[in-house]
Amino acid sequence: MLSPRQRILHTLREQLAVELFLGGRWLPIGRWQPQAAGSPGAPRRKVPVMTTRPNRRAAAAKQKRLDELADKVRGCARCELHSTRTHAVAGQGNPDARLVFVGEAPGADEDAQGLAFVGRAGQLLTKIIQAMGLRREDVFIGNILKCRPPGNRDPQVSEIDACIDYLCRQLEIIEPEVIVALGAYAARTLLESTEAIGRLRARVHEYYPTPLGKSIKLVATYHPAYLLRNYTPDARRRVWDDMKLVLQELQLPVGRPRS
Repeated sequence: MLSPRQRILHTLREQLAVELFLGGRWLPIGRWQPQAAGSPGAPRRKVPVMTTRPNRRAAAAKQKRLDELADKVRGCARCELHSTRTHAVAGQGNPDARLVFVGEAPGADEDAQGLAFVGRAGQLLTKIIQAMGLRREDVFIGNILKCRPPGNRDPQVSEIDACIDYLCRQLEIIEPEVIVALGAYAARTLLESTEAIGRLRARVHEYYPTPLGKSIKLVATYHPAYLLRNYTPDARRRVWDDMKLVLQELQLPVGRPRS
């Protein structure tokens, strides 16, 4: 049983972790004196975490298959969204990533550039990834839909049915260890569920790209766009708790998030 002092310290550490998550800053009190590297008390240099499987030949082969699939996405006319898009957004990132983020659909910035998560929500996703101690180039980022619905409306069932095969094939190629489903539409689609995102998050699910294929761990969390609208300590804490689950599944260090 923790003493009152230990409980206070534990609470302070948890609160600090949340404040540092997604842009917080830790400002030490007192006068700071620079210390030479190697001197007692000097901070240790952080060693980059190996987040990919270092097989260049396999990664090159996967990239080739992803590029071929992206060409098909850019020429796709399976649903009416092809007539209103500027660019199809196949997704981008590490072809041999251990971690894949899946959102709902491209927005205006993504449609204009042909890249996934490059708008305000994408900038926040970058902060989330960095807070985990990773880089965007370590992961793969995509969406359920490859074309922007007009006015950023919700995806229609017919559009998801027409498009989901592209994502399934990408996941088969990449073979990630963990998928993060960003938001209700991504989570419900991949898990074939009707539950609210609040009930799907905070636990690890099993996702099967194909009925007889190997399962992939899946963690659902709130979409970065939701966080932009609800940038509260509680919402940030919940997302950070979900990301800690992801790091645990990847057997990567779970420290305090970096700003």
